[in-house]
Amino acid sequence: MFSRRHAIRLGLTAGAVGAVGAAGGVFQGLTSGIPAAAAEPPAGPPAVAPFTVPLPRPKVLAPYRRTRSADYYAVTMRKTAVEILPGLKTEVLTYDGTFPGPTIRARSGRTAVVRQINGLSMPTSVHLHGGANPQEYDGGMTDLIQPGAAKTYVYANRQVGATLWTHDHAHHMESEHVYRGLSGLYLLGDEAEDALGLPSGAYEVPLILRDAHFDAAGQMVYTMDDALNRTTILVNGAPWPYMKVKARKYRFRMVNSCNLRIFVMALSDGSPIIHVGSDGGLLPAPAPSPVIVLSPGERADFVIDFSRYAPGTQVTLSNMLGPGPTELVGQIMRFDVEEKVDDPSRVPDVLTTLPALPTPTVERSFELRMDEPGTGSKAYINEKTFDHDRIDTEIAWGSTEVWTVKNTSTTVPHNFHTHLVQFRILERDGMPVYPAEAGLKDTVLLFPGQTAKLQLTFDTHRGVFPYHCHMIDHSAMGMMAQMRIS
Repeated sequence: MFSRRHAIRLGLTAGAVGAVGAAGGVFQGLTSGIPAAAAEPPAGPPAVAPFTVPLPRPKVLAPYRRTRSADYYAVTMRKTAVEILPGLKTEVLTYDGTFPGPTIRARSGRTAVVRQINGLSMPTSVHLHGGANPQEYDGGMTDLIQPGAAKTYVYANRQVGATLWTHDHAHHMESEHVYRGLSGLYLLGDEAEDALGLPSGAYEVPLILRDAHFDAAGQMVYTMDDALNRTTILVNGAPWPYMKVKARKYRFRMVNSCNLRIFVMALSDGSPIIHVGSDGGLLPAPAPSPVIVLSPGERADFVIDFSRYAPGTQVTLSNMLGPGPTELVGQIMRFDVEEKVDDPSRVPDVLTTLPALPTPTVERSFELRMDEPGTGSKAYINEKTFDHDRIDTEIAWGSTEVWTVKNTSTTVPHNFHTHLVQFRILERDGMPVYPAEAGLKDTVLLFPGQTAKLQLTFDTHRGVFPYHCHMIDHSAMGMMAQMRIS
């Protein structure tokens, strides 16, 4: 279980710890010095009543061609006007005209070939976040698709099933591109996962979280490092939606696609949420918890059993962390429970067996820091901002390393994302991690002053790959570096 002790170690304020300990309610608080709200918030769009918009499901992209070993897709990046706020059209950047982009359902061991066509007026780069792909197909910061051009990405999918996602990674532009809509799910399945009997089909639901700042005309307002005014919470592109659910088990595949916002979520009645997977795939065993803690780029795979509720019950997925007014950022979506139906799904006691950890041969340390709010606009790893012409870390292919990553900022949270490799979190501030972090990870949250120790094995591809803060505005401000594996 996620305990009061775990909440303290994650850096939550005393109020949030109390809310987590009670496993219910909404805490309008902040962590480690993030201000609660701008003193005079700018004029926004017409108010949206929470839970009046039904939850949409992202479109699933169909391959245009299938062979014995591969599926072929074509995606066009283009500017589109969509209805996000009721009655208003918002101009967004999209993959194939949808907001968020379409979901690709791939299979472990089966190649996905994705042709990305840039119909925008600026360069882009498509990164499959969580994918173990060669440098050519990683979607690096300077591996750009120019306007009017196209690039074909080949994903061999030689990894276990997991909730992955795609997003833009063009350096100095990635922050605004992702904010304006260039992201989408990539759900990788495998036979071992299929055999478990987890909820599937109509009862497996993607939840893509993000926030936004809209002006009075319903257009998105982008300002670098604006954590204060992005207070409209969207799920699958809809503001504070509701979802009608049967009284049975559902599996949710959640990604935090925000640029900056960290969520600490709980059901309004304090009922447990059963974590079954994280960034890189299934957990060794189900991990019941009253909360989901998710920073930008992280994923949570979890089950909620709605059979414990009487038909007609309404349960809110609440958020206990700011910044922003409680009436806006304190709620995510609502579940409206309908009649009970037959439920053959299950959550087995054992989900997967993680490989044994090899003995590491190298240890490294990384410090994350940025100019604190009001003092500048640069962000650093080991006191350096990103330089594409500099290799920061040389790694021997096949080696296993332990990286100690510390957030040395005094008021600003960060997280740490590695391309190419999934890691295991060995400890936080010298203590074991809680069960929902016990699986394969590629992104780890660090509140101010926190340290995490990670173990990584570099045995897939050679080449140059980035690692960076995935509070993606910080990455665009320079908190990114490069490793060369050879």
